[in-house]
Amino acid sequence: MEKTFCEISIVAPVFNEEGGITNFCDTVVAVMASANLDYEIVLVDDGSRDNSFVEMKLLRDKNARIRIVRLARNFGHQLAITAGMRQACGRCVVVMDCDLQDSPAVILQFLAKWREGFEIIHGVRKERKGETWFKKASAFAFYRVLAATTNISIQKDAGDFYLLDRKVIDVLNTMDERHRFMRGLLGWVGFKRTTVEYVREPRFTGVTKFSFWKMLKFSLDAATSFSFMPLRVISLIGLVISLIAFLGIGAILFVKLFTNYAVTGWSSLMVAVLFIGGIQLIAIGIIGEYLARIGDDVKGRPLYVITEVLE
Repeated sequence: MEKTFCEISIVAPVFNEEGGITNFCDTVVAVMASANLDYEIVLVDDGSRDNSFVEMKLLRDKNARIRIVRLARNFGHQLAITAGMRQACGRCVVVMDCDLQDSPAVILQFLAKWREGFEIIHGVRKERKGETWFKKASAFAFYRVLAATTNISIQKDAGDFYLLDRKVIDVLNTMDERHRFMRGLLGWVGFKRTTVEYVREPRFTGVTKFSFWKMLKFSLDAATSFSFMPLRVISLIGLVISLIAFLGIGAILFVKLFTNYAVTGWSSLMVAVLFIGGIQLIAIGIIGEYLARIGDDVKGRPLYVITEVLE
């Protein structure tokens, strides 16, 4: 069935956000009403284990502009965004979290840029309130290291808060890679882009769902999806170690053949063997990460499973 397009879709992944979804929807509705916009809100329940889905259904009963996409389990933030994008009917789509750290009022600035002809508009955080120094420092380093090791333009200091034109959405919807890093995909597709600066507020309610290990996995997905630098680094390390080893062999032969000194040093030999063995294991692990991702994509399984869509 052909989609009936509205002007703008707001896609928000939801995972255990009970108590905050109502405030999020009320805020978005107020912003859309103030601008007299034809809109829809697409809430993607990413396998929530609390009463988030019940809260969303109550909101849907009161407001027909709210649509719910329920996934069969927790597939992860990036795949939840993908599911929402594929269901969205807007001529442009705004992606944002429902914790109100990213203010819905910024959407109006996004729309102004979109009407000027920009097709990707990133929200750039000029200030991050309520976040730890570690998260700020790690985010700062993450974007700059990733930018230095890839050949695509990934917007610095921007999260998953952006507006995309329908042309961009249609291209993204053709991509079936499983380990997705949406900000990297936006850099890869190109199109005319700009930014809007805003202040990121503390969470309205609840706690962040991005633990240290989830952040680490997210960073690994980003690195292996858009950069071959880890493979090149281990190749360089292997080259350097090989060079050192050849020099060491030459020195040992020289001492053995042309001097009366015995070549001793069991301890140093063991250190060298263990060091090289460790480097080899690291190299195999990095290669394994790339191969595992290739294997996941080759299997051809669906990116996610939808149990129901409430429209």
